[in-house]
Amino acid sequence: MLKNIFDNIQKKSLKERFLLVLGILFFLIYLVLGLMIMFWDKLQFSINPIYRYAFGILLIVYSGIRFLRLINSKTD
Repeated sequence: MLKNIFDNIQKKSLKERFLLVLGILFFLIYLVLGLMIMFWDKLQFSINPIYRYAFGILLIVYSGIRFLRLINSKTD
């Protein structure tokens, strides 16, 4: 499966590779932001911890959905 993904990346044009890298970057941004909101106490959020965890989980789930859409995109 991993070999198939790398073969698919090599077949992409320069524009498609740039969009792939951009998609991976935003996946990582949303993932790290969700983890920061959940676990970093020095952030200046004065909201209930339950809502902080809920928002963090929501961002992590959204990053997972973005990642799955990025992996499953089949542009031939």
